Amino acid sequence: MIDGFRIHGLSFHGNRKKPAIVTFGAGLNVIHGASNTGKSFVIETIDFMLGGKGPLTDMKERVGYDRIMLAIEDVTTKETFTLMRSHEGGAFKLFEGQFIETLPEEEGVVLAEAHSDKNTNNLSTWLLEKLGVGRSLIRKNKLDVTINLSFRHLARLAIVNEEEIIQKRSPLADGNYTADTANFSVFKYLLTGVDDSALVSLRKTTPEEISREAQIDLLDDLIKKYQRQIKRVVGKSSELEEQDEKLCSSLAIKSEQLSLAEGTFKELSARRRIFYKKIEGDNNRLTEVSSLLERFRLLNKHYESDQQRLKGIEEAGSLFAVLGKSSCPVCGARSQDQHAKESCEGDVGKIVAAAAAEIVKIESRQTELVETQSTLRNEEKTLEKRLLGAKFSLREVSDNIRTIVAPDLKRQRASYTELSDKRVNVRGAISLYESLTDLEERKRKLVAEDLQITSRSNIGTVLPSSIVDDFAAIVEQTLKDWGFPNSGRVHFDMKLKDLVIGGKNRTAYGKGLRAITQAAFSISLLRYCKKHEGKHPGFVILDSPLLSYKAPENAEDDLSGTELKEQFYKDLQNTAEDRQFIIIENVPPTEEIAQSNQTIEFSGSKEFGRFGLFPV
Repeated sequence: MIDGFRIHGLSFHGNRKKPAIVTFGAGLNVIHGASNTGKSFVIETIDFMLGGKGPLTDMKERVGYDRIMLAIEDVTTKETFTLMRSHEGGAFKLFEGQFIETLPEEEGVVLAEAHSDKNTNNLSTWLLEKLGVGRSLIRKNKLDVTINLSFRHLARLAIVNEEEIIQKRSPLADGNYTADTANFSVFKYLLTGVDDSALVSLRKTTPEEISREAQIDLLDDLIKKYQRQIKRVVGKSSELEEQDEKLCSSLAIKSEQLSLAEGTFKELSARRRIFYKKIEGDNNRLTEVSSLLERFRLLNKHYESDQQRLKGIEEAGSLFAVLGKSSCPVCGARSQDQHAKESCEGDVGKIVAAAAAEIVKIESRQTELVETQSTLRNEEKTLEKRLLGAKFSLREVSDNIRTIVAPDLKRQRASYTELSDKRVNVRGAISLYESLTDLEERKRKLVAEDLQITSRSNIGTVLPSSIVDDFAAIVEQTLKDWGFPNSGRVHFDMKLKDLVIGGKNRTAYGKGLRAITQAAFSISLLRYCKKHEGKHPGFVILDSPLLSYKAPENAEDDLSGTELKEQFYKDLQNTAEDRQFIIIENVPPTEEIAQSNQTIEFSGSKEFGRFGLFPV
């Protein structure tokens, strides 16, 4: 038994949230099932909890969870520990004992997230001490400069995500040229058990060289940042350029359609405003006409009242004239006392004549009033008829705007906005690729300058043939046990820093077979360390090693008709109890493995089984 860890469980916790828990046992563990259920997120989070940099992939299901716990066991001492970390990253808290379903009550020990030579109170140093590694040095570059070994150097050889497992490069390379020497030094350290502390860098670097190295390190950080952002981008650079052209063309067409829709809307809106003004003007005039007719009706009543009064005077005067002399109707004077020849207000004849004249005058005015009323009534009818037509037209235009034009305009605007937003996202993604390409080109030039003056020393860059052959033999046996087609002899090419399988470079295979051979490399490295009692994290976590069953790249890459899957699982199932394998797969495992209590299926269904990592 060698030093190492066993992962017992991963859990997510949040206030008023049911914990999301995944547990693991010794030996083989499998998580399989539907896509987009959190399988790969399990690997990402385990790596995050072992010091990996965030941020974690944004999943709507994990909203509300703010703490993550990883329970691990020291295989040698059987001690159990639990690491806690915020989902946003930062420092860790270490607790003794295993906590998965419940949160620990004690305070715990704070461990910094980054490895440091000066401050040993960090996660990396604690994990390395548990592995019995201590302070080991590895070669950083060809100038024989050394750096302290970090647990992250070991983790990248034990945890392989779905992107790394199919990369067309050595398993020892991570796409960062300046880290290649250090990565190989870690591999050499695991195989030999000897670090690079004996190396002495005699060459003094100039300010220019220091500046260049600092620039390369800065560019590496920026490149990694952009690479993490590009991981979230759907599509390659060429696909995005093509998509951008299509979106640009679609936007031009949609812009014309939107312009026509807006023009129709503006035209109908202007017509609606005209009808509103007409209706408002006609309503005002109709109100005015109605008011005048009412006033004229009252005036006519006054005329009729005056006429009746005057006719009464006229008839009374006529009666007085017929009756002869009698008492004056005005002053009451008797006939003998009256002065007929003198003028007075009681002159009945004059009063009657005046009344008759006034009646004629009123009748004339009343005739004019009737004509005016008739004219106003005609205007009133005309206004009412015109209002009915205007209101009908207004209703027709309004209904057209409400039911056809406005909804169509809304759809056109929404469609244009959606296309515009998509193009903004695509342009942003293209910009990321362009920025990454620019950074990589700048780094390439700096590296080229660095290579012109870098020492040609091969110290620390070679491995004894016996050790390399021993490791290659384990890989060869592993591939044979799995039934890898035409595997043949396997050897490790020191120049390529990669495997050559059956006379063919590993990277020359399709992505499905590259995934399997990457898995063989990682598992064989653990087996080599076990055989020689070397240092290793004690577990291997692989995402989609059987990709050739799910999405073969070509006919040669398609192994669906072989028994490789069965042999693969059988081999890992028969592993020793002090080792642990965690396999993430889309394709279901063998029936025997599927029945194991260390196999979890994420069904992706709310009706049966476990939906995914997070509770539904």
